[in-house]
Amino acid sequence: MSTFVHGEAVWDVACPRRPSRVAGVTMAGFRVGDLDALRMVPHPAVTLLLEFGTGSPVLDYAAGRQQRGSLVAGPGLGSGGAAWARGENVECVQVRLSPVVARAILGVSPADLDGAVVALDDLWGREASRIRERLADASSWEDRFALTDALLVRRHEAGPPVDPEVGWAWRRIVGGHGLVRVDRLAAELGWSRKRLWSRFHSQIGLPPKRAAKLVRFDHAAHRLVAGGSAARVAAEAGYADQSHLHRDIMEFTGVTPASVADEPFLAVDDMAWPSREAPARPDLSSVVTPGP
Repeated sequence: MSTFVHGEAVWDVACPRRPSRVAGVTMAGFRVGDLDALRMVPHPAVTLLLEFGTGSPVLDYAAGRQQRGSLVAGPGLGSGGAAWARGENVECVQVRLSPVVARAILGVSPADLDGAVVALDDLWGREASRIRERLADASSWEDRFALTDALLVRRHEAGPPVDPEVGWAWRRIVGGHGLVRVDRLAAELGWSRKRLWSRFHSQIGLPPKRAAKLVRFDHAAHRLVAGGSAARVAAEAGYADQSHLHRDIMEFTGVTPASVADEPFLAVDDMAWPSREAPARPDLSSVVTPGP
């Protein structure tokens, strides 16, 4: 377990010793006594938060809306700097679901969330209460991770998969750090752009171009946190120029590239998911810089 200190907040951060048995699932455990207004930085995954402590996390988002306790949110939670987490005596397992597996595990497509944050009780009913109780009774983080993984495996096996073509397109976007041409993806699949847009959007929860933009942003944000200058990150992440990077960072976070590099959420992120590979410069020979 690692410890992260930000202001008055002291975070205990736990990472599982073994990867999930479901490809596309990662998780981490958090315990924090006093969580004071932490900006949620968008990430290209579906967020599943399983709380089990004596307190309860609170997510403030979307012009005054609020969600307490265990929840589910689609890819890009916090776009525009619109989501903030807070709470006291928070204990939770946070799961990141690739949109490719989220449909099966959640029982609904990420598109059905329609950009909203949904209470897990509303989505899973009694099963949400049962996993909360079992996590609270567990004696260690490893036991909690094992309980969570068993639940995700069972739901994944029973749920509907995405189309293999859609899964392939998502993996190409992620592997290319968001720089793969959407029209090229459609051509390689033998699909029209309209068909790719429709299938991808309905099953992943984002249109392909927006998904690529989010993946590219996430790649750039972590390079900034790692100490890269805005100019270098803009060039290596495939932005047209530094101003283009600035606009994307502002769109997704509401703050400048210099500010996003100091965001506590991203520092905790790198502790909670330490297996993240060091960003490699993508091969730009077969990709194009998307427009602003």
